[in-house]
Amino acid sequence: MIRYALACDCGHEYDAWFGSSGDFDDQAEHGLVECPLCGGAEVRKQVMAPAIAKSGGAKKREKTPDSAAFVKAMRDHISENFKDVGADFSKEARRMHDGESDQKAIYGTATSQETESLREDGVPFSPLPAGLTPDGAKKLN
Repeated sequence: MIRYALACDCGHEYDAWFGSSGDFDDQAEHGLVECPLCGGAEVRKQVMAPAIAKSGGAKKREKTPDSAAFVKAMRDHISENFKDVGADFSKEARRMHDGESDQKAIYGTATSQETESLREDGVPFSPLPAGLTPDGAKKLN
């Protein structure tokens, strides 16, 4: 796992974790990296100083969280608490936003055109990495 300091074109700054150093580039190239504050897809890495051990002794390593356990816990939470609406995600999200159906936690798939339309119309949503959805776990294995 690697942590990057990121910034969007609107000036929002935040940190994000990636599985490897190339994951950010791959995800950004496919439009999968978005600012969590404004949804902007123009996100860039910030300059970061490396962590360097002080002379005279080794730096004590902090225990990092078990990322596989975290992903499994999130996947289980989504599976137990969200409804999979599949390819109808954008229709369902829009219906809830417009008051045509009850608000509920959902997940599913949407094309880049559908997500852009939702964003333009102010429909709130957050993209999830494939590994966090129960169906995405099958694709990763």
